[in-house]
Amino acid sequence: MPMNLVHRKLCSSAWWAKAVAAEMPGNVAGFDLGDSVLEIGPGYGATTRALARLVPRLTAIEIDETSAELLNREFDGRVRIVQGDGAAMPFEDGEFSAVVCFTMLHHVPTTASQDAIFAEAFRVLRPGGVLRAIDSLTNAPFRLLHLGDTLNALDPVSVWPRLTGAGFTDIQVDHVPKRSVKFSARKPT
Repeated sequence: MPMNLVHRKLCSSAWWAKAVAAEMPGNVAGFDLGDSVLEIGPGYGATTRALARLVPRLTAIEIDETSAELLNREFDGRVRIVQGDGAAMPFEDGEFSAVVCFTMLHHVPTTASQDAIFAEAFRVLRPGGVLRAIDSLTNAPFRLLHLGDTLNALDPVSVWPRLTGAGFTDIQVDHVPKRSVKFSARKPT
């Protein structure tokens, strides 16, 4: 998850955390996330802080070792933090009722690695479990913010077939051109 200094400052700022906290209830509204939620790629933890107030039990997997250590100290057992790769997760099949990821997939360097994350999300979901994700799409300011970063934005048109390929059904994809893509899918029962 290489990020430039400006991007790191923004994502770890109180301003960003406040914005994420305000948006999170709407980001998960209408989705039954169940009793055990997995967040992939929490980064500096703004999404984790917001989710922890909304779900009964939260686990987060973070690839960056330093970020995972900081999150472990901050959440001190209130959220299970695991340092690991979302494309090769150390969890049991069917362990979670929901998997979420917010504004992190564009930091995954290849489409194949993103697809591996989708496949792993499918594997660790219980039958009937839901995947909910939101990510940014490229525009000029977004590209500037990511100078020197890993930037592999999703193509909204490809999301549905990629999720189908991972085994998901009930796929919904909504996007605002040059702004964001929001999608959800379900593991069949």
